[in-house]
Amino acid sequence: MNEATVPSSVPTLNGAATDADRKAICESLGLGWLEDPPASDPAATAVLDSEVAVRLRAVPFRIDDGRLQVAMADPSDVIAADEVGAIAGYAVDRYGIPDGPFAELLRAAYGTTAARMAESLGGQAERRSDVDHNLDAIEADDITRMAEQPTLINLVNLLLLEAIQSRTSDVHIEPFESELRVKYRVDGELITQTPPPKHLQPALIGRIKIMSGMNIAERYVPQDGHITLRFEGRKVDIRVSTIPTLYGESVVMRILDKSALPLDLVSLGMSEPMRAKIDRLIAKPHGMVLVTGPTGSGKTTTLYAALSKLYDPRKKIITIEDPVEYELAGINQIPVNPKRGLSFATGLRSILRQDPDIIFVGEVRDSETAEIAIRSALTGHLIFSTLHTNDAISSVGRLIDMGVEPYLVASVLEGVLAQRLGRRICAECREQRPMPADADHRLTAEELTRFDGRLWRGRGCKACNSTGFRGRIGYFELITITPGLRRAISENGGITELRAALGSNYRTMRDDGIDKAIDGLTTIEEVLRATQDTEDMAA
Repeated sequence: MNEATVPSSVPTLNGAATDADRKAICESLGLGWLEDPPASDPAATAVLDSEVAVRLRAVPFRIDDGRLQVAMADPSDVIAADEVGAIAGYAVDRYGIPDGPFAELLRAAYGTTAARMAESLGGQAERRSDVDHNLDAIEADDITRMAEQPTLINLVNLLLLEAIQSRTSDVHIEPFESELRVKYRVDGELITQTPPPKHLQPALIGRIKIMSGMNIAERYVPQDGHITLRFEGRKVDIRVSTIPTLYGESVVMRILDKSALPLDLVSLGMSEPMRAKIDRLIAKPHGMVLVTGPTGSGKTTTLYAALSKLYDPRKKIITIEDPVEYELAGINQIPVNPKRGLSFATGLRSILRQDPDIIFVGEVRDSETAEIAIRSALTGHLIFSTLHTNDAISSVGRLIDMGVEPYLVASVLEGVLAQRLGRRICAECREQRPMPADADHRLTAEELTRFDGRLWRGRGCKACNSTGFRGRIGYFELITITPGLRRAISENGGITELRAALGSNYRTMRDDGIDKAIDGLTTIEEVLRATQDTEDMAA
């Protein structure tokens, strides 16, 4: 694990957390206060390097009568102000500013730094021949030398910095014949960024591999790595994956920012009645609770929220995950390590010798893991795990297909939650509009009646970067195992029999999503896109 050099911030106002606290301290110190981001003078902004500005949480915005006016997230930080003055060569006037406007000012002043730096590096290089673009001809030592150039290091650091600031979940670097594409995934959608020059590809990817502890000389097999960095005083983990493609290595960096992780079921978008059912499930002394859905549907986040709610110093909670995505305070977490012989099955066997009360198995992938997990639940443990199935009821058949006897599944299974993710309408600019004529063909007559001819939309504003969406929300369906359903499972009933045993109170992900679209939390298009495959399964 390597520690990257993206700068971190100083503490703000000696622990004062709110904008009101900041304003009060500014008033007591006789400092200025800015409610909104001021118009910045490029001449003032230019006196401070972007990395220094981020590290000190200070943005110069005006030069007035030989004094530099600086907006600071922590205007009481005299040391930071002195450093700004020493670097810039001006006396400094400090101004306080709320978090939101400060982030907006920082982006306006330095937000496109990575793109500008890439363009600058491209402009400095002479036109390359086809031979120079033959990446196979570049030696590992040459790549290492290029990757250690200060400007290249700064470019990669700023690329990561901008990604974290823009709430990016994954950074994609894709090599093609004549260009190198960079994309950020924000709220589940890929957004193409200004691409760096193609000739920077070996050095750029080499730098990322050095930071993540990969073998820089190996370019023809997939590799996985890990970067830990500090950003604004908090730790951010980045999982890095490379695969060889026709025109070089494709890189994906998944940003795991715990501060942006909603570890409560309300923030995930779960309704109050469903939360009450989940609370009853996770309070059981033993049994198995599953969360299902495709990759990237938020299963692990939901289970983390449940584990956080369950945490009690009097209980022993152990997880085994591949990999450990976020560190949970007070919970023992084990990363799977196949190279050293630590699989889900072998790890689960060892966990049982640790006298746990609650066990979280990252994923039930094979028959051996499924059998051990089932028998653990039978012997007095509460087991949480995930499965890759399209809807909740299909998880029963999946376990049986793995070789678990139906009567064992019926004995231990207590509940199954299936979920998908959709984009959340920006709360700052949402509005109701008349339903367009072409929007109702996939809705039933009852659903159309509930919408009453109007749909919620995001108009687009600064808060959501003019997209109309900000954040994501879950669409859920929950099955609790009733005596009738338990009997149908033990008799190895087919999917039709199992669905018939669900009862009239069962609500699908589509139903849950439509409720949220009616309430203005998401759009009907997002619901239909996310739940299309579950509709097909039900049909």
